[in-house]
Amino acid sequence: MNADPDPATERAAERERRIIDVLVSLDAGEVTTYGDIAEVAGYPKMSRLVGRIVGHTDVEIPWWRVVNSTGHLRSSDPKEQAGILAEEDVVCRNGRVIDAPIGRFARDH
Repeated sequence: MNADPDPATERAAERERRIIDVLVSLDAGEVTTYGDIAEVAGYPKMSRLVGRIVGHTDVEIPWWRVVNSTGHLRSSDPKEQAGILAEEDVVCRNGRVIDAPIGRFARDH
């Protein structure tokens, strides 16, 4: 006997899929926020969900390109994150993105 899929589980899977789709579309040097990812995925005000997905998904995503709304690095290893971002020409100072080639933190170049 097949049980009908749980609608709540299906909605959660759809949210995760849409958020991961946005994450994997980020280009090298593009830095954005958890909130921006949520908004683009269609789930405004769900930045914490984005954080949970970034921290727990098995899908390979560019986690280092996502920071908090003030540009602070909030990964489990901010030094590693800053190092990877530097390889993409992103400038970080004191654990914060201050310039990026693309995205929210891009200055006029």
